[in-house]
Amino acid sequence: KVWADIPAPKRGEIVRQIGDALRQKIKVLGSLVSLEMGKIFVEGVGEVQEYVDVCDYAVGLSRMIGGPILPSERPGHALIEQWNPVGLVGVITAFNFPVAVYGWNSAIAMICGNACLWKGAPTTSLVSVAVTKIIAKVLEDNKLPGAICALVCGGADIGTAMARDERMDLLSFTGSTKVGKQVALTVQERFGRSLLELGGNNAIIVFEDADLNLVIPSALFAAVGTAGQRCTTARRLVINRPGNYVEPTIVTGLPHNAPIVHTETFAPILYVLKFKEEEEVFAWNNEVKQGLSSSIFTKDLGRIFRWLGPKGSDCGIVNVNIPTSGAEIGGAFGGEKHTGGGRESGSDSWKLYMRRSTCTINYSKDLPLAQGIKFQ
Repeated sequence: KVWADIPAPKRGEIVRQIGDALRQKIKVLGSLVSLEMGKIFVEGVGEVQEYVDVCDYAVGLSRMIGGPILPSERPGHALIEQWNPVGLVGVITAFNFPVAVYGWNSAIAMICGNACLWKGAPTTSLVSVAVTKIIAKVLEDNKLPGAICALVCGGADIGTAMARDERMDLLSFTGSTKVGKQVALTVQERFGRSLLELGGNNAIIVFEDADLNLVIPSALFAAVGTAGQRCTTARRLVINRPGNYVEPTIVTGLPHNAPIVHTETFAPILYVLKFKEEEEVFAWNNEVKQGLSSSIFTKDLGRIFRWLGPKGSDCGIVNVNIPTSGAEIGGAFGGEKHTGGGRESGSDSWKLYMRRSTCTINYSKDLPLAQGIKFQ
């Protein structure tokens, strides 16, 4: 209630200060992400930078959010669209992006006037605590309660409690499709709101006219897993060095509809499939249940626009001549189908963190009805 009463541009100023505080500690936070989560240092720093960038974006957004004034069909009437904060936004994040995903949610939710309750992954609690302490200090330095952005650490029992709690006005969940489905059903049972960022299974389609200088660097892998054990044609090699590393694996000879190809393996495994026709390979991209990101490499202008059009990719992120990762914060991030349908970060994603009211104001002395209805 305290936070919602502060004008949106003033909330934006607080978020700006949070971004500056993160900038000041970007290297130490990047090191902590690398230490606790396991990604390389430059990616850890890049993840914190993404939170900083979203803060910058949210500052400008704080002076722009709002609805239109619409023309009323009745004389002496005004029709406006009013947007208000939903209240409390719960944010459940996964281990693979322990900073950025919370940043996408909290920065936008805060300028919209919401308080946040964050449950990070149990395996990255140090990162969650460090980020929360930075945010709390900024809030308290501005004589505001640090609990506007609160943190709870724990496992699935905490997440279940958040999904069931009617005080949670919006629950943003990032994780597997299996768990996300349970979250969605639990929240829907109480007619609550959920924002889901679930599994992905991203395809890169390379045509014969593609620039290989762009294609080859795009075939890099970041995640580690054990899906190679499920492929009879795959060689799963543990690299002989300190730590636990799995060597990237290329799998060939599988049909496009093989169950393993349709499964999100969350591992450095690349399935290489050969195709003949554009229509055929577009259909292969769309036949998987996940719909997060996709990309084609081509110089054919007509093909590019077919790929972007109604018969092209059905994913939430549709790229051309770039990889399927590394989305910019200015656009809405999210996917279709079993990826959950949620959108975070840029574009009009802010609307998910607010409730909309259509307001009619009669400033005349008459009481006309809509559609010209008159009761005799």
